[in-house]
Amino acid sequence: MAELIFGLVIALLAVALVLRTVRIVPQARASNVERLGRYLRTLEPGLNIVIPFIDRPRALIDLREQVISFEPRSVITEDNLVVDIDTVLYVQVTDPRAAAYEIRDYIQAIEQLTVTTLRNVIGSLDLEKVLTSREHINSQLRGVLDEASGKWGIRVNRVELKAIDPPPSIKESMEKQMRADREKRAAILTAEGLRQSRILTAEGDRQAAILRAEGQAKAIDTVFEAIHRNDPDPKLLAYQYLQMLPELAKGPGNTFWVIPSEVTSALQNVTKAFNGITTPEVANGKNPEITPD
Repeated sequence: MAELIFGLVIALLAVALVLRTVRIVPQARASNVERLGRYLRTLEPGLNIVIPFIDRPRALIDLREQVISFEPRSVITEDNLVVDIDTVLYVQVTDPRAAAYEIRDYIQAIEQLTVTTLRNVIGSLDLEKVLTSREHINSQLRGVLDEASGKWGIRVNRVELKAIDPPPSIKESMEKQMRADREKRAAILTAEGLRQSRILTAEGDRQAAILRAEGQAKAIDTVFEAIHRNDPDPKLLAYQYLQMLPELAKGPGNTFWVIPSEVTSALQNVTKAFNGITTPEVANGKNPEITPD
């Protein structure tokens, strides 16, 4: 029985020894190893062998890119306005040894360095430039942070300003200005549309007047040519005079109008023509003189 117990103890010790000897590091992770309290080496991803009770592996360090987001910070601009800036950083550990031994907490250090750099950069710009120069601020922040965090084994890949919130009074003024700009642009577009509409309407009226005038001119030419081609006699001309009389009477305010002597002569010729009376003057195409009864 004693030998069985002793064998079980030896087996358990052997298993424990193997577990402390073999270290498996996941992909994109690293682990620093200390031998008797002093840094020895960094374990790479995969299977690693260490000396039990002499080598001490430290906690795993994530080598993947990390997103660090900070709470909004109040910063004063050059024109003495307080703005709240929300920042996000993309950082990556490039040297596990430096990240573990050069700085106690690199996340906290980067946060404090970001706030200090923001105050320096924003303090040299007025509010308008702060709102319109995000790329410039991002590049300056990244340059300062990357240079300072390099000795900590950290690389700052990107810096982004998520939000820049000016004071409420400035926000209200900006909103009023934006509304005024939108209303101004709408008024300009409406006026431009009316102007174009009027231009097109005037152009259409002009074209219509031209077409009407051309049509009337062609009609007059056609009638004139037809009359001269057919050599009309006085009876036909008299009939045309009769057709024109109602048109003369249609005009507004025509309470008094004068009939030319030619119309009177034409009426007499028509009357005689319908009664079968032909005077020598009519036969020769002349209008006889009208004598009063």
